[in-house]
Amino acid sequence: MKKIVLTSVLMVLSMLPALAQEAGLPKIYNEEINPIQQIDQACADAKKAGKFVIAQVGGNWCPWCLRFADFITKDEEIAKVISDNFVYAHVNYPRRGAAAELTKKLNNAGRLGYPVFVVFDGDGKIVHVQDSSYLEEGKGYNKDKTLRFFKNWTPTALKGE
Repeated sequence: MKKIVLTSVLMVLSMLPALAQEAGLPKIYNEEINPIQQIDQACADAKKAGKFVIAQVGGNWCPWCLRFADFITKDEEIAKVISDNFVYAHVNYPRRGAAAELTKKLNNAGRLGYPVFVVFDGDGKIVHVQDSSYLEEGKGYNKDKTLRFFKNWTPTALKGE
């Protein structure tokens, strides 16, 4: 019994540095806004600008979601590809009691884990759903894979130009 308790305590203690590190990242998801309206507004804005929408679906409860936001913000090349081609929306997906309407709108994208990226065209049609695990590397994200993802799903890329 003592071994089980000691092992449990050691496991929790080993996780504390990772949790403390994540705690320093800014919270990026607005939990107060309606996610359906947020997506619809992003699609309308994208249509006007001739862009697509990237909905980064997750929540402030998700360390990988916060890491990804930090990663793309700090990398100038990735940030430029995003700003030139997409309206970016951090869509909050509640951990408990997620609305069926949101799950339906996202084509049950959460089945892939979080964050998950849903690419919408300006009319609100889902163009692609990206599992973020393919972009990971170690405890972060791979720049080349991330750039390839964004560049492959721009409006220009899909038109074949």
